[in-house]
Amino acid sequence: MEDFSTQNKTFLCSEVQRHSSSYQDTGGTGSRFRLCQQSKYYKVLHILLTVPFKTHVMCQREIEMVMSLGVTPDRIIYAHPTKPQSHIRHACASGVDMMTFDSEEELLKISTCHPKAKLVLRISVDDSKSILRFGTKFGAKLQSVGDLLKRAQELHLNVTGVSFHVGSLCTDSVAFKTAIADTRQVFDQAKTLGIDMRLLDIGGGFVGRTDWLISFEQMAKGINEALDEFFSSDSGVRIMAEPGRYFVDTACTLAVNIFSKKVVQSDPTQSNESGKCLDKTIMYYVSDGVYGTMASTIYDSLQFTFSPFLHKRVEEPTYQSIIWGPTCDSLDRLTREFWMPECDVGEWLLVRDIGAYSLTTASDFNGFEKPQIYFVATAQTWEILSQHFF
Repeated sequence: MEDFSTQNKTFLCSEVQRHSSSYQDTGGTGSRFRLCQQSKYYKVLHILLTVPFKTHVMCQREIEMVMSLGVTPDRIIYAHPTKPQSHIRHACASGVDMMTFDSEEELLKISTCHPKAKLVLRISVDDSKSILRFGTKFGAKLQSVGDLLKRAQELHLNVTGVSFHVGSLCTDSVAFKTAIADTRQVFDQAKTLGIDMRLLDIGGGFVGRTDWLISFEQMAKGINEALDEFFSSDSGVRIMAEPGRYFVDTACTLAVNIFSKKVVQSDPTQSNESGKCLDKTIMYYVSDGVYGTMASTIYDSLQFTFSPFLHKRVEEPTYQSIIWGPTCDSLDRLTREFWMPECDVGEWLLVRDIGAYSLTTASDFNGFEKPQIYFVATAQTWEILSQHFF
C-alpha cells in the first residue's frame, strides 16, 4: 500500500477551455466578467486569460494575483460590496477604479479612500430559486436605491451601473428575468436623478454540470430574452456576468484511496433481484472529505458519485456503502443512500465534477494534507498556453 501522504490526488482536465468556448457561443451580448474565486490556481487563470474576459475580484490579494499575471487595472472590477479601507486604498493605488457598494457606509469609505472610483450599485433580488442565497448578506433593497444614489451625488461619486446576484446553483432562469426587471427600475430611477448608467452585471449562479436541473443553454436563453425585453441591444448598456462556477464545475476529478473498511451489519438471508445485496452494509474510510475538497456535500447539499477504479465487473453485486472522510469528526460523511460493488483497502475511488468550491475551500483539519494536483491538457490547450505564457 502507498504511503498515506500520497493518497490524495486531483486531476485538472481541459474542461475549462471547453466551457470557455461554450460560454462565448451561448452567453448574452457584450463583455463578460469571470469570477476569480474559482480560479485560485494559476494554470486555470492562464487558460481563462487567453480569452478577453475581465476579472472579478474580492480582495487585495486577488487584485495582486491577477495583476501579477498581466491583467491591467481597467480589466478588473472589485466586486465585494463591503471592503476594508486598506483594500480600497490598495485598489486606488493600483489603478483599479471599478468597484461595488450597497450602503451609505460603503460610499463614505470610498469617498475617502478612492473618490475617483467608478461605482456599481449592488441591489438585493429574489434568490429563492437558488441553493446558496446571498440576499440576506448583500444588496440594497429597491426602496433604498433612491436615497443611496442621492447620497452618492452629494459625495461627488460616480455611479456607473448596477449589479445583482440571484444566488449560486440557480435552478430557474425566471430568477434572472425578475432581477433584470428590477434592475430596469433602478436604471430609470437613476435617469430621473441625472445619473447616466451604462453597466449591468447580472452576477453568476450558472452551473456547468450536465446533471443539473437546468442546462446552461436553457439559462442563457432565458437571460437573453429578458435582456432583449428590458435592455435592448441599442440601449448602450454593457452587460457583464460572473460564470466562475460554470467554467470549473467539471474541470476536476478527485481520486481518493480507501485506507480502512468496516462491515457494520450482516444478515446472509437478505437479498433482492436488482443486484443490490442487503446482507451487509460496508463503511469505507477514504483519504479526503468534507474538510478537504468535498465541503460542497454540506453547504451546497451536493451528492457526489464515487466510482471504483479500476471499474468492477458489471455482474458484481452492489452493497449499501457509507463513505467517510479521514478526520475524527462524524460530520465528515460523504454518502448516505449509495450502492457500489465491494472494494478492498488500498483501492481507489474516483469523484468527478468536483472543480467548483473544492480546492479553494479545502483545509488541513486534523493535520490531513490537501490533495496533490496534476494538470491535464489537450494538445490544443497546451499550445494555446505555450503561446501566451511559456
